[in-house]
Amino acid sequence: MERLFLRKGEVASTFPVSSWQSVMFSEFEAQMSSEARPFPCVFGVTGHRQDQLRYLFLDPYDVAVLGEQLGQYVSQARSFGPNTSLIVFTRPRPVQTLDAYYRKMWLTLDQLARLDKNPWPTEIPEQIDHPMWEFSFAGEPIFVVCTTPAHVMRQSRRSSAFMLTFQPRWVFEKILGTEKAANAAFAEVRKRLIPYDSASPSPLLGRYGATDGREYLQYFLHDDNNASSGCPFAKLAQNKAQPIANKEQAA
Repeated sequence: MERLFLRKGEVASTFPVSSWQSVMFSEFEAQMSSEARPFPCVFGVTGHRQDQLRYLFLDPYDVAVLGEQLGQYVSQARSFGPNTSLIVFTRPRPVQTLDAYYRKMWLTLDQLARLDKNPWPTEIPEQIDHPMWEFSFAGEPIFVVCTTPAHVMRQSRRSSAFMLTFQPRWVFEKILGTEKAANAAFAEVRKRLIPYDSASPSPLLGRYGATDGREYLQYFLHDDNNASSGCPFAKLAQNKAQPIANKEQAA
């Protein structure tokens, strides 16, 4: 399959100004480049500024296509720069509930795991409820972020349509290589989060590998800090969940 994910400059030359792709991307760029209201994820902001992010627009929402493109991205990601991520956009549709988007995210990750042609990394536990677990694809551990139009209080997780960000685990390892660097980065993110969101920073946010932390809980943060959905699966690709049959369900 041909490469479908784009660099920043390729988006404008690929889609008309009035297209949903251009509208969504313009919103994303405004969010990443705002100086008056700095976006909390400093890694994403730097990646956007330095053209290290890659952008995939799915219409319809086809997890098989997503898997093909994610595999290509993973194989090339280290050449894109130390702050790279794959940002996945979908067509805006009528707003659903947070729980509906939450389930959609986990069904997507489960289907990706089913489609993955590579074995699960030996250093990553398969049990999701483990401090060292991380979603993995094509042999690469990947941190996932889901943003939705149903988020209101947590603006850092809000977008005009269902979106996913796939950030290779090594991005964090390169940037947070020392305790001093990690402390500084997390302090900066927290400093930006407090004025950005109407909700206080989620207690679920933490460092990878901490015994009292879980990565999967950070993939989808609810508006309410008291809400904890857990995970619908114990392990990926081992359940009876049905595929997302309607490829248009990309709200």
